[in-house]
Amino acid sequence: MKQTAVQWLVEQIKNDQNQKALSANEWMQVIEQAKAMEKEQINQACYDGYYSEELFDTRVYYNKTYGK
Repeated sequence: MKQTAVQWLVEQIKNDQNQKALSANEWMQVIEQAKAMEKEQINQACYDGYYSEELFDTRVYYNKTYGK
């Protein structure tokens, strides 16, 4: 199952809570990576919706792609 950009970012935060290993600069890189992931996911959703032969229901797409 895929992760949303937000789910991925939350996982990064949880992983670092105990270690406190990332610097502020490293966190900015993590945030930029999450933004890039989100942009790609939005683009993919638009592409999938545009080329879908069925009516595009965002709830169905989300559940199919990322699970409930």
